[in-house]
Amino acid sequence: MKPYFLILLIFLPCMAIGQVRHVTITGTLAENQGSVSVALHYDWQLLKSKRFSIGTGARLTSYMGHDQFYITAPAKLTSGSTGPFVIFKENIAANIDTFRVQSPQINSLNVFINFQYSISAKIQVGFNIDAIGVSFGRKRNGEYINQPDSHGTASGAEPTAFNILLISDNDRGSLNSELYAVYNLNKTWSLKISASFLFTEYTTDTNVQQYPEPNDRFRNKSLMAGLGVGYKF
Repeated sequence: MKPYFLILLIFLPCMAIGQVRHVTITGTLAENQGSVSVALHYDWQLLKSKRFSIGTGARLTSYMGHDQFYITAPAKLTSGSTGPFVIFKENIAANIDTFRVQSPQINSLNVFINFQYSISAKIQVGFNIDAIGVSFGRKRNGEYINQPDSHGTASGAEPTAFNILLISDNDRGSLNSELYAVYNLNKTWSLKISASFLFTEYTTDTNVQQYPEPNDRFRNKSLMAGLGVGYKF
């Protein structure tokens, strides 16, 4: 299935729930990497106070970096298991190899879930996380490294096409999440500051990793600071 058909399937559920109420553009930065995202979402206010809200929508995130190191992705290898408690397990260093990408660039389109609390009419805080979607981007050449500070095997790689939120390293693909605070300038415009935790993932042309079992998926975990602007319909 072509990426644009998958993108349409991602957007349809968000369109069906009602009119879009928010558009947010956010830029994030960290050392040698950054991202730009555009989110469209609708929120429902909960409880009598209407201070709590939950929402959903679609977010397009474009990540770019320089000289980034992607590590073994599957939880079965990194933690030795795939159960719900994998988040509490330490990584098995001997099972984790590296795939170095000189200029990674990955675009992901995901449905996300948003949780927000209104401190006042002017200030809100919240958290959101991507749940499911697709990724796309140009093929990149990289270097598989199975020993620290050594040169390895050259291989091509493409963004892992399917994204899904599971638990910790059970996740697959490229997924964005944010812890944020919003200041409302007026009834329409707002400013946002955020801490973004972004997973990006490449799948190599072949199973370049062979121990403890064949693997072709490698992940980068990026913690970045962000600034954004929002428009409310």
